[in-house]
Amino acid sequence: MSIPKRFLPPMHVLVAFEAAARLGSFTAAAGELSLTQSAVSRQIRLLEEILGADLFIRERQTVRLTQAGSTYAQELSDALRRIANATLGFKANPHGGTLNLAILPTFGTRWLAPRLPAFLATHPGITINLLTRLQPFDFQMEHVDAAIHYGLPDWPGAHLDFLMSETVVPACSVGMREHYRFETAADLLKAPLLHLVSRPDAWERWFGANGVENVRIHGMLLDQFALITQAAISGLGIALLPTFLFKQELERGDLVLALDSPCTNTEAYYLACPAGRGDYPPLLAFRQWLQEEIGRERAPA
Repeated sequence: MSIPKRFLPPMHVLVAFEAAARLGSFTAAAGELSLTQSAVSRQIRLLEEILGADLFIRERQTVRLTQAGSTYAQELSDALRRIANATLGFKANPHGGTLNLAILPTFGTRWLAPRLPAFLATHPGITINLLTRLQPFDFQMEHVDAAIHYGLPDWPGAHLDFLMSETVVPACSVGMREHYRFETAADLLKAPLLHLVSRPDAWERWFGANGVENVRIHGMLLDQFALITQAAISGLGIALLPTFLFKQELERGDLVLALDSPCTNTEAYYLACPAGRGDYPPLLAFRQWLQEEIGRERAPA
């Protein structure tokens, strides 16, 4: 979409305004930009003339943003940050492309990160930047090309590629299993249960899938898989853990199944991409590689 030039003020006046708005002072902005205070004042006055309204209320030796000026400053700051990030990404990889990927912490560290070297080896021109996001966000407000999403296939303004479903099992320490000698799903209610903040109803659903209804859930609340796993290893309670993320702990015997009763969740893992962004070459390559990688894991041995 072509943007009329009359809506694009000169960059130097935008930079001067952003600095003054952020610092709350023309003098401080001048010091940051290595300009005189009068030069900053002239640039901001020029921007106000272009916009047809005041951005600052000037009172004696102080200035403060108008309400409209404050809103404009926030939107401008976000836009300049995106320009700076795009420039940084280009300078870091001028001959390829950059993929900014939002990840879920445990999925990113346990599943994705160990496999990324294989992707980068076959796509040497692509740079991947990782950042953590726990909840869906507005792609238009974030400098992110794609995100790993766990939940239902619902993300406004995004296209979702199904990646994999998730099966959870109740896991605990050897000592806890020996102490309680669980035989049925209802037996687990005798022991402390560990709860993940992002999945507050996980235990209710597991018990329901195993024929135990109207249960009163108790136990410790934790906000990260890393914490809940260590708590289970330490004997603090039973944790519901995704099997594909915690194979190592189960294979080493750090954790054992409290009961061999896996439950497949209705939520699943997806790759979320901004609508209309799917043909961006680094993203296109990553989407294809991700599906191939998951397909290899699904294939029978």
